[in-house]
Amino acid sequence: MSTAATTVGIIGAGPAGLLLARLLHNAGVDSVVLELRDRSYVERRQRAGILEQATVDVLRAAGAGERLDREGMVHDGIELRFDGRSHRIGFPGPTGGRRVTVYAQTEVVKDLIALQLDQGGPLLFGAEARTVTGADTGRPVVHYVRGGEEHSLTCDYVVGCDGFHGVVRDAVPPAVRTTYERVYPYSWLGVLAEAPPVYDELVYAHSPRGFALASMRSPEVSRLYLQVPAGTDPGDWPDARVWDELDARLALRDDPDWKLARGRITAKSVLPMRSFVTEPLRYGRVFLAGDAAHIVPPTGAKGLNLAAADVTVLAEALVSAARDGSAALLDAYSDTCLRRIWRAEHFSYFMTTTLHTAPGQTPFDTRLQLAQLERIAASEHAGAELAENYTGLPLGRAVPAPTTRLPSGRSPQSGQQRPAQGGFGP
Repeated sequence: MSTAATTVGIIGAGPAGLLLARLLHNAGVDSVVLELRDRSYVERRQRAGILEQATVDVLRAAGAGERLDREGMVHDGIELRFDGRSHRIGFPGPTGGRRVTVYAQTEVVKDLIALQLDQGGPLLFGAEARTVTGADTGRPVVHYVRGGEEHSLTCDYVVGCDGFHGVVRDAVPPAVRTTYERVYPYSWLGVLAEAPPVYDELVYAHSPRGFALASMRSPEVSRLYLQVPAGTDPGDWPDARVWDELDARLALRDDPDWKLARGRITAKSVLPMRSFVTEPLRYGRVFLAGDAAHIVPPTGAKGLNLAAADVTVLAEALVSAARDGSAALLDAYSDTCLRRIWRAEHFSYFMTTTLHTAPGQTPFDTRLQLAQLERIAASEHAGAELAENYTGLPLGRAVPAPTTRLPSGRSPQSGQQRPAQGGFGP
């Protein structure tokens, strides 16, 4: 069994783990990223596509904004459709200029992987983290398997960015861990289609037939979603049925001839809907970030943005500990992030329950939903509240780069240099 050491061991090469590694690298703190899947799989995972203003800002500050600025589509609002009518909610006015950018998570991941492999520390694909031991000691250890061989990585800190089904959360003892969860009785059928977008901005539709969302990946590619019963098989939805249902749910009363521009559907999948938070986000020297710590239903476009917020806060705390030995920001990490997380959970729950039709929903329930949507459309205050939540809270500042890099393997608590153990390939 080979052994190695680093300051920060990061489990998971999704946007949270990769952005954290990039922020640490820019600040001179060494890290190693372990990823279960291969690079091709990671770069193909279809996920979120809406970046809050603060997420765009931190990606730019991290040096990952060149292609984002060139290819991302900036949006100044969204359209709500309900009762056969459309209402636009603008963002910059009520939010002090904040906007959102359409840029798929797959592209964010590609950009961050390229930077990590070119400039950063080790990024090991095909590395299956099995356990984390010693979370409550000064030297936690990640035990993983790669290429059929067992390895151990000794760290000053371990960060679990390994998603809802990851192993790092298990390092937090059940006795000190509290889980909050809601599973929704419906899912999203998501399709990727070679068709122009429905509208210049995203369209969220409430319909007696169920929710629909018209999004995009580019001016030529649409990302479209339909509410379907939980447990739906995508195979039960042939392409013609998908398009017909989208037409019905997005229909406008004053434009009965309106139809979507149809094209070839290239991908089709079903996404379950869940709200989930685990507390605390820290135990000893193990930290949780992104989907390892929380899940939100995608209606509020918060998943990727919460992950970016987590690791921005955590990077600043880890750099503070590495530079001056201060644990104050690390001690505050969980509480700092949970305030934002619960606000985002509430907004995502609100958007989901207001726009979706629940099984067994009564006409009374539907009228309450429509009354809420009418208020958002008619009230400047209510519209501003939606805009503020949708565009997101401002993040803390990105971690600045030092004039010199810290030596690899230095322990901020002891100040002693650890001998190098083992090695990592590119």
